[in-house]
Amino acid sequence: MEGGAKGKVCVTGGTGFIGSCLLKNLLNNGYSVNTTVRSHPEKKRDYSFLTNLPGASERLQIYDADLDDPDSFGPAIEGCIGVFHLANSNHEEQEPIETVVRRTIDGTLGILKVCLNSKTVKRVVYTSSAACMEFTDNKVDFLDENCWSDIDVINEQVPFLRSYPLSKTLAERAALEFSQQHGLEVVTVLPTYVVGPFICPNLPSSVRLTLALPFGIEVLYGFLLNLNMVHVDDVARAHIFLFEHPNVNGRYACSSHKITLEELAKFFSARYPEFQIPSLESLKDVKSYIKGKNHVFSSKKLLDTGFKYKHGIDEIFDEAIQSCKEKGYL
Repeated sequence: MEGGAKGKVCVTGGTGFIGSCLLKNLLNNGYSVNTTVRSHPEKKRDYSFLTNLPGASERLQIYDADLDDPDSFGPAIEGCIGVFHLANSNHEEQEPIETVVRRTIDGTLGILKVCLNSKTVKRVVYTSSAACMEFTDNKVDFLDENCWSDIDVINEQVPFLRSYPLSKTLAERAALEFSQQHGLEVVTVLPTYVVGPFICPNLPSSVRLTLALPFGIEVLYGFLLNLNMVHVDDVARAHIFLFEHPNVNGRYACSSHKITLEELAKFFSARYPEFQIPSLESLKDVKSYIKGKNHVFSSKKLLDTGFKYKHGIDEIFDEAIQSCKEKGYL
């Protein structure tokens, strides 16, 4: 097969958790796919988990690119009808927040400029985050696309790793402003915690966090008091759906389930007796790391457009745990 029946698209950050699942889905849907990876001059990385995907030998090309040099994405984007931008900038923990934020914004805008100049890219689907919605002083019953995280609230409420919600929020704003100014179609997807099976070799941080009870990672329990989440396949399918749909615009929250820490502990204890799950009594004093957050994320805009979630709670955790076992993490 010379090329994908649906045309050629580019996925930045294809080795990641969502990116690799998106690649798999795009190939299954008949696309030709270019994906970008960070170059490693000193060692050759093993990309067989991508190159062994069905259809990859005929329709997948892997390119080196670096967000610090957005023009390096040019060869991967050339001739593509669409771009899925998932790549995050690589940064050290000790790096100043301002540096991380600037690099994320500059990298995102640089890629959008390459897409605009390509003359072939019809739409960009940008992977944002629910963290760009939840840090707000507005008293609302649920969070939707009208909610934006406030920089002052992030600085006040997020005790560590503030660079992530800050950089993602400001980069998403910049991407949507670029879209309006230059006429390039940009749609953003805002998933909550993404869980489920993974084909990438590394344990995804969102899987590690949501499985903190089976893993016994007490320091993460404070994130689980009110957990909003979505299956990785549903996130990948939402990206493709929003790329293909003729009438979409702006932001789309993507979250299918909410579960409390107590419900989570009961679920794991009943379904996976092989794990030593903490007792409800021992969990009653767990405090949230983020002040006053008990939000429900609404996917009404995405669902009203015609998208349907496929995966339930049982599937989400069964498949995540199976992948962890297969790769030796559990």
